Amino acid sequence: MTTNQPSQPGREPGRPTASRSAARTVRSWRGLPAAQQPDWPDPAALAATTAELSALPPLVFAGECDLLRRRLAAVARGEAFVLQGGDCAETFDAVSAEQIRDKLQTMLQMSAVLAYGAALPVVSIGRIAGQYAKPRSEPVETRDGVTLPTYRGDAVNGLDFTARSRTPDPDRLKRMYQSSAATLNLLRSFTAGGFADVSQVHEWNREFVADSPAGRRYEELAAEIDAALRFMRACGADPATMRFDEFFTSHEALLLDYESALTRVDSRTGKLYDLSGHMVWIGERTRQLDGAHIEFAARVANPVGVKLGPDATADTALALIDRLDPNREPGRLMFITRMGADKIRDVLPELVAKVAVSGAQVVWSCDPMHGNTFKSGGYKTRRLDHIVDEVKGFFEVHRALGTHPGGIHIELTGGHVTECLGGAHEVTDGDLHLKYESACDPRLNRNQSLDLAFLVAEMFRGA
Repeated sequence: MTTNQPSQPGREPGRPTASRSAARTVRSWRGLPAAQQPDWPDPAALAATTAELSALPPLVFAGECDLLRRRLAAVARGEAFVLQGGDCAETFDAVSAEQIRDKLQTMLQMSAVLAYGAALPVVSIGRIAGQYAKPRSEPVETRDGVTLPTYRGDAVNGLDFTARSRTPDPDRLKRMYQSSAATLNLLRSFTAGGFADVSQVHEWNREFVADSPAGRRYEELAAEIDAALRFMRACGADPATMRFDEFFTSHEALLLDYESALTRVDSRTGKLYDLSGHMVWIGERTRQLDGAHIEFAARVANPVGVKLGPDATADTALALIDRLDPNREPGRLMFITRMGADKIRDVLPELVAKVAVSGAQVVWSCDPMHGNTFKSGGYKTRRLDHIVDEVKGFFEVHRALGTHPGGIHIELTGGHVTECLGGAHEVTDGDLHLKYESACDPRLNRNQSLDLAFLVAEMFRGA
């Protein structure tokens, strides 16, 4: 977490007209089609909750969002790489120091490997402190003849299959805010307290390599990092002063009532920022050009992302740029592709080529998770080999076109779950039931995440 603490956004004296105008602007999405919104049973309760949230302090600061935009501008220029990762859907019960520490540790380890392999700075962005809601393919679920609303994440309803649990409850939005605040406090404490020291992170990676069945494959890279740190010490530089303490947060801007309530006018500039997180993205199911989500994203000054699936066209990508990045500002817009390993080499080239010709400097990131999901024995799962292959295809397309493969977007956890198949510590179909803990989609466990980081580092070195 960046430790910069700019002045807190709010209404600045002398700017009442601008503030009122901005407040009207943030509500401009209302009246437009808004996909994937809960069917809140009590509109008055929802209004009371959002009014309460609107009066609470922001979760992040506008200056931090601007810093992330500058970091992403470097990615758009080919000067850095993005690692974005975390839970598919956070849960309130998982807000503990141990679980947050383990996720952060996994991200830090991956960042260290990727930074050395790519020879580029890594911008670390967590799917954390706000990823409590999920779009769903069906609005209801039926079990044994009983039909109830689909689980849409802890921000909306509960996972238990009962009428009480599955009824959308706006009070959960307040708990989402509180859980996000607690998570952010822990992240800031960990990163400011020396947890992100590069020597310590490398020591964790050495332990992983020594314990990995694929250790020989990773040993050369780990040894090179070790040698680089020894060289720094010999030159009088202290690696302990090098830290990965810039850590940003992000989530899908799905629940527009919540996002609007956390949107504030920045006292420095008069611009609107969604201060529920440093970055927000719009999902594949909600990126309609004439829809409420794109309208909302167009009004805030945060870095924004858009998921692009295999049905996305180059014309759609260019239209999204016109709506979300009309001034063509590097660092403003990220396209997160989720094509599937079997489609990315066919679909992605035209999108990247036409965007490049347009002159827009977007960040291209690869989500190799969502296009590679299938069921095995009743469990949703993914194969690490398929995930790696999609990332490989992503790199191949960008190398062929002379553009920059800007990052990866991964669903992961710091625990030793058994939700995705494969990896050096192999998880098989028969293992899925052992520790399947995800509330929604399957995540890479810590070992699989580090496997992926070393394999992506090899892709960079192979270039």
